[in-house]
Amino acid sequence: MTESRKVVLFIATSLDGYIATKEESLEWLFKVEGEGDNGTSEFFDTIDTVLMGKTTYDWIMEHEGDNSWLYSDKNFYVFTRSSIADTEQVKFISPNIPDFVNKLKKQEGKNIWMVGGGELLYSFLKENAVDELIITIAPTLIGSGIPLFKKGDYHLELLLKGTRKFNQFVELHYEVKR
Repeated sequence: MTESRKVVLFIATSLDGYIATKEESLEWLFKVEGEGDNGTSEFFDTIDTVLMGKTTYDWIMEHEGDNSWLYSDKNFYVFTRSSIADTEQVKFISPNIPDFVNKLKKQEGKNIWMVGGGELLYSFLKENAVDELIITIAPTLIGSGIPLFKKGDYHLELLLKGTRKFNQFVELHYEVKR
């Protein structure tokens, strides 16, 4: 029997727990001295599917543009409440999260990257639909902004799988206890 695919959160956060400033800026993240790509390429090799919220998708499109599509070799789904036509690279969906994730996990393939942002992550945490969390912490205090973990009605117990250091960044890798 093949091992089930996992939904993995792979994200960077400030030391005080924010994924972006209140203006949705990530400039603080790029000022930190890392090491290579901080493990991103290695992680990309473990996934073939990307799940993202519409706000995060819009930010990428505004800042990266159509010409530098990063995930062209991945199955790419954007969760939205709006009715939007799919593109060649992106499927826009608004499904029931547990049903959709269970269907994806039963398919052959690599792991599934739950990119974020905060709203989508909150929905996934409430549904206990995340299997692993790989959180890279930047040595930066923002003070306010978009939190990695919204306050809410969820509880997950985690098991530390490992830590790594990428110059000034520290990566924490957790598995959700089932």
